[in-house]
Amino acid sequence: MPHDTPLISTIVGGLVLAFILGALANRLRMPPLVGYLVAGVLVGPHTPGYVADQSLAPELAEIGVILLMFGVGLHFSLKDLLSVRGIAVPGAVAQIAFATLLGWGLGALMGWPTGGSLVFGLALSVASTVVLLKALQERRLVETDRGKIAVGWLIVEDLAMVLALVLIPAAASLGGGEHATVEPLSAAVGRLFGLDLGIGGIIVMTLIKVALFVGLMLVFGRRIIPWTMHRIAHTGSRELFRLGVLAIALGVAFGASKMFGVSLALGAFFAGMVLAESELSHRAAQESLPLRDAFAVLFFVSVGMLFDPNILVEKPLPLLATVFIIVIGKSIAAFLIVLLFRKPVGTALTISASLGQIGEFSFILATLGVALGLLPEEGRDLILAGAIISIILNPLLFYVCDHLRPMLERTKRDEPVAEPMAEKLPEPADEPVAEEDDVHPTALRGHAILVGYGRVGGIVGQNLKSSSTPFLVIEDSDKRIGELRDQGIEAISGNAVSREVLDLANIAAARSLVVAIPNAFEACRVAEQGRAINPSILIVARAHSDAEVDELKEYGADTVIMGEREIAMGMVDRLAQVHHDSVPYEGEAETATIAAEETPSPDKE
Repeated sequence: MPHDTPLISTIVGGLVLAFILGALANRLRMPPLVGYLVAGVLVGPHTPGYVADQSLAPELAEIGVILLMFGVGLHFSLKDLLSVRGIAVPGAVAQIAFATLLGWGLGALMGWPTGGSLVFGLALSVASTVVLLKALQERRLVETDRGKIAVGWLIVEDLAMVLALVLIPAAASLGGGEHATVEPLSAAVGRLFGLDLGIGGIIVMTLIKVALFVGLMLVFGRRIIPWTMHRIAHTGSRELFRLGVLAIALGVAFGASKMFGVSLALGAFFAGMVLAESELSHRAAQESLPLRDAFAVLFFVSVGMLFDPNILVEKPLPLLATVFIIVIGKSIAAFLIVLLFRKPVGTALTISASLGQIGEFSFILATLGVALGLLPEEGRDLILAGAIISIILNPLLFYVCDHLRPMLERTKRDEPVAEPMAEKLPEPADEPVAEEDDVHPTALRGHAILVGYGRVGGIVGQNLKSSSTPFLVIEDSDKRIGELRDQGIEAISGNAVSREVLDLANIAAARSLVVAIPNAFEACRVAEQGRAINPSILIVARAHSDAEVDELKEYGADTVIMGEREIAMGMVDRLAQVHHDSVPYEGEAETATIAAEETPSPDKE
C-alpha cells in the first residue's frame, strides 16, 4: 500500500496546521479562522515547504459547504424563508447590482474588457456561505429575525450566481471562438424544435430547472426524506442513522447539481429544510456537526492556499480598491437597503457586516472568467486576495457594527419629529420594528437573571414566576422574546456573553444568575463575566459532563447541575423504594422529568 497519498497528506497537513495556528489565534484573542487561513497560505504553492494538493483541497472544502448549508436548512423552515422574501429578494438583487457596478467601474479603470469587468463585479458582489453562517452561529443569530433575513439574502445571492454561471458562458459564446459553450437543456430544446433560443431561452430554461428542483423537493422531498429518516431511526442503529444523514445531504446536493444545474450548497440547504419538518431534525444536526466543522476548516485552508502574498507588493492600489468595494461599498449598500425597508438599525448593521466579505462563488466565477478568456489573471488574483483580506477583516467589521449600534439607535431616537407627524397614529406594520431595537435597562434590583429559555430554562422560569420571584430572561430568539413578553415576563434580546447585555439586565444589583444554555463554552464566558461584575452573585449553571462541571466552577459558577447525574440519582431513589422499602422522595417524578428533558442534545435548544 503506497504511503505517499495526496488525499491523506492534504487532510492531515491542513487539519493539523489549522489546529495549531487556530489555537494560537484564539490565544491571541483573534478568531480561529484567521489561523485556518494562515495555515492555508503556509501549505499553498506560494510559500516554501510542504505544498498540499491544490485540486483535492477545494473538493474537500466543498463537502464542508454542503454540510454547513444542510445544517442551516435543518434550522430553517419554508415559512421562515417565505417570511423574509419581501426584503431578501429585492435587497439582494439591489446589492448585487450596486457591487457589480462598482467592480465594473474598477475593471474599466484598469483597462479590462466589459465582459471581464462585469465578471469581476459579480465576483465581488456575492458573500461567502461559510463565513456568513459561521459569523451568525458564533453570535447565535441564525434563528433570530435578522439571522433569517441574512440567510434568505444569501439564498437569493446563490440563486443569482447559479443563473450567472449559466449566462456567462452563453454570453461568451455569442462571439464564437474556442470558449463557446451552450447550456445543455436549451441546446436540446433548440435541436428538437429547430430554434435558436438565444440568451432569453437560456434564462427561461435555467429558471425552469431551478423551479423543477424546488418543486420536487417541496412536493416529494418533504415526504420521502423525513419518512426515510424515521425508518432508519426505527432500526436502532446510530451508525446507520448518521450514514443516512450524510447520504441525504451529499446525495441531494450532488443530484441537484448534476440534474438541475443548481449549486451544491443550494441543494443541501433544501434537503435540510425539508428534513427540518421532522422531529428527528435536531438529532440529524447533532450527528452531522463534527464532520461539518472539520470540513468547514478545510474550506478556509483551501482559500488560504490560493493566496499569493506577492500581490500585496505588486498591485497595492487595485487591491486596496477591491477590498474597499467588498468591505465598505457592499456593507454600506446593504445597510441603506435594509433601512429603506424600514427595518431596525440593529438588523441593518448585522446584514451589512455579514455581507462584507466574499468566498466560494467568487472563486468559481473568477476561474470561469479566466477560462473563458473574459477576465485577465490579474483580476482573479485581486479577487482571491480580496477574499482573504475581507474574511480576516469580517470579525472586525462585526466588532465595529456592535459598537456603532448603540450610537446609531440613540441618534435615531433623538431625531426631531415634525408636529403633524406626531399627531398621526403609528402604523401597525411599524410596531414590531420599534419593539425589536427599543432596548432599555431593567429597573429590577435583587432579582434573578435567567439566561436561555429553552426546555430547561422554561421550567426554571415558570417556577420563578409561580413563586413570585422577580426575574428577567436573556434570550437571542426573537420568537421566544415575543412569547415571553406576551406572558408578561421581562425579556432582553441578545447574547449574555456581551457585557452590554448583562449591564442592561442590571447584573450588578442581581442576586442570582441562572445559565440554562446548553453550550458550555458560552456558559463559561457568561459565568466569568457575571462573577467579574458582581462578585457576590449566586451563579447556577448546567453541564453534560464532569469536565464541564469543573470548567464552569473554575469560571465562577457556584452550583452546576449535570443532567446525567440527576437522572441516575432519580433512578437509584426509585429502585431503593422497591428493594429496600425506603421513604419515597417527594417530587421525584418532577425531578426526573426535568433531568431527562435536560440531557438529549447540546444542540437541541
